[in-house]
Amino acid sequence: MKKIRCIAVDDEPLALELMADYIGKIPFLDLVCTTGQVLEALSLIQQGQVDLVFLDIQMPELTGMQFLSITNGKCKAILTTAYPQFALEGYEYEVLDYLIKPIRFERFVKAANKAAGYFGEPEEARVEIPQAADQVVQADTPDFIFVKVEHKIVKVNLPDILYIEGLKDYISIYTPGERILSLMTMKKAEELLPEPRFTRVHKSYIVALDKIDYIERQRIFIGKHAIPLGETYREGFMERVRG
Repeated sequence: MKKIRCIAVDDEPLALELMADYIGKIPFLDLVCTTGQVLEALSLIQQGQVDLVFLDIQMPELTGMQFLSITNGKCKAILTTAYPQFALEGYEYEVLDYLIKPIRFERFVKAANKAAGYFGEPEEARVEIPQAADQVVQADTPDFIFVKVEHKIVKVNLPDILYIEGLKDYISIYTPGERILSLMTMKKAEELLPEPRFTRVHKSYIVALDKIDYIERQRIFIGKHAIPLGETYREGFMERVRG
């Protein structure tokens, strides 16, 4: 199995120690180095030695966003920050995830598994999070997502989402008050939405489980909306519904 080569960039030595410890516990991650020197990190990336960077947003020489602008997509990034409001801009650079300090190991595992999915690591290579720990992760996860809408990035509160419909390269996010059209694939939408709160029920639909009113035959009803239940997804969906 080819490991994901990664570096951690932060101007706080204790933060780097923590990241090194966490990375060392994930079998599919290979720590190239930890560094507080932005130029060293940039050099490694430019040389093609890095697949993934765990990147602090607030640093003396460059901000995380300036760093990503310079690297210009040569590696993927997971942002680390004590300031969640700065995560918004990260979506412009298609970051895989962002971790809010202080970073819990359970939350780090979730981000690492997301990176594994992006880099095509097999499902069996992912690190399993114990159920009790996963519940803590859900509590730490922000209750919103950001999506691109025309020339803006719009915040969407997760409790407002009823369901999502895929339309080729776009998705429609349905809320009680509006329909939000965003340039995004269904796969990316699945990555953004936390389980088990949201689940795929059809190749073109993701639903919020707590918004379902009833299920009848091959259709799921959320208010007046009838959503088809695809045969491929039926068994997994029914298992979740039955608990």
